[in-house]
Amino acid sequence: MTIFKEKLDEEYVTTSEAKEILVDIEAERAEDEDRDLRYELARAIEHVNRFAHLDAEESRELVEELTELDQIDVPTAVKIADLLPEDRTELRSVFAQERYSLDGDELDDVLNVVAKYA
Repeated sequence: MTIFKEKLDEEYVTTSEAKEILVDIEAERAEDEDRDLRYELARAIEHVNRFAHLDAEESRELVEELTELDQIDVPTAVKIADLLPEDRTELRSVFAQERYSLDGDELDDVLNVVAKYA
């Protein structure tokens, strides 16, 4: 017998937003002396501390500004906000598995938006 879990909701968050959420969870767990951090939670906190470059508000603004461009959807905008690519080659790697690719001018538009936040 297989038990399936139903997906109730889905939301894309940047690494910076995840860091903000995990900091709150870590503080809550620290208040309760009997409750230890699970290994997975400790590793997740370590990961976001290492790779979150912007604060949560800036990363959300970047995602919103990127999604205003016609070619960028929310999951791709979140990837770009997490990676903060500096040149066309790095940005092309984000689109490597997509069904479409951007031309030079479109890539430059995205890089100009990213440059405001990087």
